[in-house]
Amino acid sequence: MRKEVRASHILVKTKDEADKLRDEINSGKDFAKAAAEVSLCPSGHDGGDLGFFKRGVMVKPFEDAAFALKEIGDVSEPVETQFGWHLIKLTGFIDE
Repeated sequence: MRKEVRASHILVKTKDEADKLRDEINSGKDFAKAAAEVSLCPSGHDGGDLGFFKRGVMVKPFEDAAFALKEIGDVSEPVETQFGWHLIKLTGFIDE
């Protein structure tokens, strides 16, 4: 079981934007570069990096998606929260 994950994310306004961006990333676009270019979150300046976090820190839909990612480098399907639509990339983890 995962104790903590390290993730980066990109925040956009619509699911269509998130879907298009995910397709571009899956076709080779650099996630960090995309975050710097389009993310609405201030973390975009750091390539979307959110650092390590435990359960209970992020809003539930975001947390569930981040902790469900299996392999470093995996990118989630678009995830909706009250902030908008997120793409989440797993960049590290600590297991219990």
